Amino acid sequence: MSEAGEATRARIEAAALRLFVEQGVDATGIRDIAAAVGLSDGALYRHYPSKDELVWRLFREGFEGLAEELEHLAATERRASRRIEAMVRGFCALYDADSLLFRFLLLVQHGQLQRVKPGMANPVESVRAVIARGMKEGEIASADPDLVTAMVMGLILQTATFKVYGRIAKPMTALAPSLAEACRRILGPGSREKAGGPRKIKA
Repeated sequence: MSEAGEATRARIEAAALRLFVEQGVDATGIRDIAAAVGLSDGALYRHYPSKDELVWRLFREGFEGLAEELEHLAATERRASRRIEAMVRGFCALYDADSLLFRFLLLVQHGQLQRVKPGMANPVESVRAVIARGMKEGEIASADPDLVTAMVMGLILQTATFKVYGRIAKPMTALAPSLAEACRRILGPGSREKAGGPRKIKA
């Protein structure tokens, strides 16, 4: 594709992302996106044959990109709790750098989750993998890894929701230390009990 074509696609994707977050995916049509970019419907269709393909491209690339970034951050730490802390910082950094993308991937576009296949990079599964490994190695209190993952993600996503509605003014990155501390409390003791084996908590 030519440089001009790539630039046009970038403009289409930026406009679509904003409209999908502000209006909702179902309420946004190709005509809305084309108008926002200053194109005719036909010109937009030359870049994307359907709205569904545009939605999926935005979601897939953002979803996989976030998962890869989180895994990179986690790989810089040795202990499970520190890996989760690094991931929390990654989520917060994304919100502050591109709140529209964060909201699209994690707060708005749940309809695309059914298209996520096993083996596809997935930020939630990246977090779960760290938690499950930490439990197996005795660094995190033994429990249901899916429940613990839901609790960790809930802290991040509900805080982001409060940000969206103006109930929290501070940048997400400024909140990362508090969120990381809350996650550590969810994860439980960071070492094995003296008697041996991980401490059990009720799931």
